[in-house]
Amino acid sequence: MILKTFIKRLVPRVLEDDISLLSPKTVVLRKAISHSGFKFGLLLFISIILLGILGPFFLDISPYQQDLDKRLLPPVWIEGGSWDHLLGTDGNGRDYLSRILSGTRISLTIGIGAALVGMVIGVTLGVIAGYFGGWIDQFVNYILTCQLALPGLLLAMTLVFLIGPSIPVVIIVIGCLHWTLFLVVTRSVTKRIAKLDFVSASNAIGATKLQIIIQDILPGIINQIIVIFTLEVGVAILAEASLSFLGVGIQPPTPSWGLLIAEGKEAIFFQPWLIVLPGIALFLLVVSINMLGDGLRDIMDPKSKLE
Repeated sequence: MILKTFIKRLVPRVLEDDISLLSPKTVVLRKAISHSGFKFGLLLFISIILLGILGPFFLDISPYQQDLDKRLLPPVWIEGGSWDHLLGTDGNGRDYLSRILSGTRISLTIGIGAALVGMVIGVTLGVIAGYFGGWIDQFVNYILTCQLALPGLLLAMTLVFLIGPSIPVVIIVIGCLHWTLFLVVTRSVTKRIAKLDFVSASNAIGATKLQIIIQDILPGIINQIIVIFTLEVGVAILAEASLSFLGVGIQPPTPSWGLLIAEGKEAIFFQPWLIVLPGIALFLLVVSINMLGDGLRDIMDPKSKLE
């Protein structure tokens, strides 16, 4: 109710009863307001981002500061916990809340960066294959088939191990292995758009192929790209957590959620919070991103109903 009141004051016509009077942008905004899953995912995602960005500034404890006298302190709600360390400490006496909050920035950086790399590769190949067709389309399909046949996680482990684990390397490796969905969708949509009359008109007036791709094709696939991008961010975050858990991703003492889970697995029966807490953080972040992606898919679908 509060959100609708705010939106009505900000954009008065968004809640107009006569749908025919609404512009396309207003229709999308109205769908977003009425989509509960999108609103919940957006709220949760923004909350996690704010905690990750602002949280470390309000904590006086560094995620790298060790105090061996306070090793493996439990969270404050368990007997023996301390308000000085709300979520307890790890095996080296480092504040667990501080490390989880810092890990948020690591996970988001890698997730968004890897999704961007995958988007550039997949969209470029998909548009080229869909627009030109012929042997180019067949060659791109061959590359796609080879990529889908490779074991993604095993290949990522091998590449990171050979190159050397670091944040830029993890971003590039994950991005280079997660572009297939971008390619499949953009290739299909590009083929459909390339047959439309306005593309034929651009050809008739002498527009170059590059101009047609940039001015006619890309604006028509931007909605699909946005939806896939949000979903791939969640996939990339899980891939990074898997690599870090297996010891070939982010290296200590950098606080990565996958690394925190890996470090806590030895004490799973005695200090289970060392695994549960970063696991919950990882779960909430991925769920919020997936709900955002599902919501965007419904909102940008022209066949979806307007409430």
